[in-house]
Amino acid sequence: MPGQVIKVERAAKLGFLERLYLPMIAKALWVTSRHFFRNLRGFVTGRNRTDFVVQYPEERVDYPDAFRGIPVLVQLEDGQPKCVACGLCEFACPTNCIRIVSGELEGARSERTPQVFELDLSRCMFCGLCEEACPEEALVMSREVEFASYDREGLRFEKEQLLVPEKLLERRLTFLRAGYDRECEPKGGA
Repeated sequence: MPGQVIKVERAAKLGFLERLYLPMIAKALWVTSRHFFRNLRGFVTGRNRTDFVVQYPEERVDYPDAFRGIPVLVQLEDGQPKCVACGLCEFACPTNCIRIVSGELEGARSERTPQVFELDLSRCMFCGLCEEACPEEALVMSREVEFASYDREGLRFEKEQLLVPEKLLERRLTFLRAGYDRECEPKGGA
C-alpha cells in the first residue's frame, strides 16, 4: 500500500469565543506589541537591538562568501583583463547575456584578449555558470548588487566598466579556490 489514511478529528461545534476568534486575536496583538516595543527600545537606546533592520545608506549588509552579485572581469596589475577570450563563459551562459569578440593585443600576457566584452544585466540571472566555466578565474561574481537604470541600454556593461582589480575580489577568489580543494568521495563506499 503506497500510503496510509490518517483520519483528522475535528471539533463538531465551536464555542462562542472560539467562533469570534477573540483569544487568538488577543494573542496576536500581544505578540506584535511585544516585538514592537522591544525593537523601539533597542532603536532609541541603541543597545540590545534584536531586530534585523539595516539603516541602508549608512549601514551595509555583509553578504556571505557564496553570494553572487554582478559578474565582473578580474583586472591585472598592468590594467589588462585576466580574460583570454576563450568564450567558455559565453557558451555556458543560459541567457546569452555575454558577448565576446577576441583579438590580439601587442604586449599582452596571452596571445588572445577580449577586444569586446559585453554583459547585458537586463538578461543576466546571476546563476554563476559563467564563473564556473572560466578556466582562468577571470570572470567572477562580485558582491555588488546596487545597479539601476531607466532603460535597457543602461544595463549593458562594456569591458572597461566590468574591470575590477584582483585585490578587491580576493575574498571571492579565496572562496572559489577553497571549492577546488574539496575532495570528492567515490560513490559506492569503495
